[in-house]
Amino acid sequence: MAHLDWLESEAIHIMREVAAECSNPVLFFSGGKDSAVLLRLAEKAFRPGRFPFPLMHIDTGHNFPEVIEFRDARAAELGEKLIVRSLEDSIKQGRVRLRRPDESRNVYQSITLLDAISEFGFDACFGGARRDEEKARAKERVFSFRDEFGQWDPKNQRPELWDLYNTRVHKGEHMRVFPISNWTEMDVWEYIAREEIALPSIYFAHRRPVFRRGSALVAVTDLTPPRAGEAVEEISVRFRTVGDITCTAPVASTAADAQAIILETAATRITERGATRLDDQTSEASMELRKKEGYF
Repeated sequence: MAHLDWLESEAIHIMREVAAECSNPVLFFSGGKDSAVLLRLAEKAFRPGRFPFPLMHIDTGHNFPEVIEFRDARAAELGEKLIVRSLEDSIKQGRVRLRRPDESRNVYQSITLLDAISEFGFDACFGGARRDEEKARAKERVFSFRDEFGQWDPKNQRPELWDLYNTRVHKGEHMRVFPISNWTEMDVWEYIAREEIALPSIYFAHRRPVFRRGSALVAVTDLTPPRAGEAVEEISVRFRTVGDITCTAPVASTAADAQAIILETAATRITERGATRLDDQTSEASMELRKKEGYF
C-alpha cells in the first residue's frame, strides 16, 4: 500500500502542475479502467471543487455499449462536462476515408482527436497511457510534447530531471500528460481494489460467445462475425483492455472481482495489449507510427 500511496501522490502532483501551469487542459475519458483511475486521482487532487478541465472522448462508433453507458453515467455522477467527438462525423466530412467498412478505426482516431484539440484550443491533454503497456509508450516522457501538427517526435522531448516539468508551448502546440506513466497493470488493479473504483461490467468475468482466430479469442458481434471454419463457443471471459470492437479481444477468465483479477495478473506473462489488441500485431498499425501521427 505504501507503493500505491507513492504512485498516487506523484500522479496528483502531476495533475496539479498542469492545473497551475497550463491555461486550457482536458482529460481523456473513454470509460476504460485507466481513465477511471485518472478520474479518481482528479477527485483527490481537486475536490471539493470542480475539475479545472473538462472530460473528452473520441468515439470511434465501434465501442462496446457497456463502456459507453458507463462513460456517460460516470461523467453525470461527477457532474463534470463531457465532450464527445465522433469519428463518424470525420467520415461524413471527408476527413477520414475507410478502406473497408469493417476495418479497425483506431488508426483514424488521430484525425478526429487533433481536430478536437484544435477546436477547443487545448494546451495539455491528460491520458491514461502507461509505460509497461507497449514499447513505444515506454519512450514517453510524463509531459510529452506535441508540435503544431499534433505529432510526436521521440527524439525531440524535454528532460524531466528531478521531476521538474517544462510546460511552455507556442500557440498550436500542446502537451500530452500521463500521470500514471510509472504504474503497471498490477498497480492499476490494486488501486481499483483499494479505492473500490467502479468499472464497466466487461472488465469482469462473464459468459460470452467467442471464436478463436490464431492465438486470440474474438467476441461475436455484428462487427466481428466468425469467418468460415471458425466455430463459435460460449465461455467465461473478461477484457483486460477495451477499445474498438474490431481489434479488442477478451481473455478466458473466471475472475469476477478486482481481487481475483489481481491474482490472475500476478500469474500472467503476457502484456495486456500483447494478449488483447489485434491491431498492434501489424507493422502498418504499429503504436509508434500512430503516436507519431497524433494518436493518444
